[in-house]
Amino acid sequence: MLALVRAVIHGVPETAKMFSAQNKIQKDKGVEPTEFEEQVAQAFFDLENTNGDLKSDLKDLYINQAVHMDISGSRKAVVIFVPFRLRKAFRKIHPRLVRELEKKFSGKDVIFVTTRRIMRPPKKGSAAQRPRNRTLTSVHEATLEDVAYPAEIVGKRIRYRVDGTNVMKVYLEPKERNNTEYKLETMIGVYKKLTGRDVVFEYPVTEA
Repeated sequence: MLALVRAVIHGVPETAKMFSAQNKIQKDKGVEPTEFEEQVAQAFFDLENTNGDLKSDLKDLYINQAVHMDISGSRKAVVIFVPFRLRKAFRKIHPRLVRELEKKFSGKDVIFVTTRRIMRPPKKGSAAQRPRNRTLTSVHEATLEDVAYPAEIVGKRIRYRVDGTNVMKVYLEPKERNNTEYKLETMIGVYKKLTGRDVVFEYPVTEA
């Protein structure tokens, strides 16, 4: 609906506008994009056609999924899932793309996550082997790196609570502090919703 309205406003034929915007999202066969995903795809299409700095980089990029998440308090997130084979291309323009999308989705923090699938362990006695990057642990670790990006993870520590539960304390490279500190709470909430695990992000204390 949003795409149709914009098409009319800008005088672009509706069918051409919708077709082009739909090219920016590719879901599993037979699965239709949600209304929110169409909004995100439209935002990508608009940036490709209006932002000279991102135009060439966005030309061949598309997303798999987009989810709106309510985080604790007033924090809200737009979590965008991108194809595994395009993750490096997205990271190349990550800070610029996030900045522009957060302007379009005012009041919401934008986080990119690579689409990954967890495989069940093979049945006992089976000759089939499961790739290491498809294990639960590996996918959770990779998701943590995605959520923290563009800051690199420089250390981790597990803190155990008296009730038997634990929380992972993750230390981030300080040089990307300006691009990550403002949404640490959102990053914590998104990782919890995606994996069910508690995490806290901090920056190492440097001695003077």
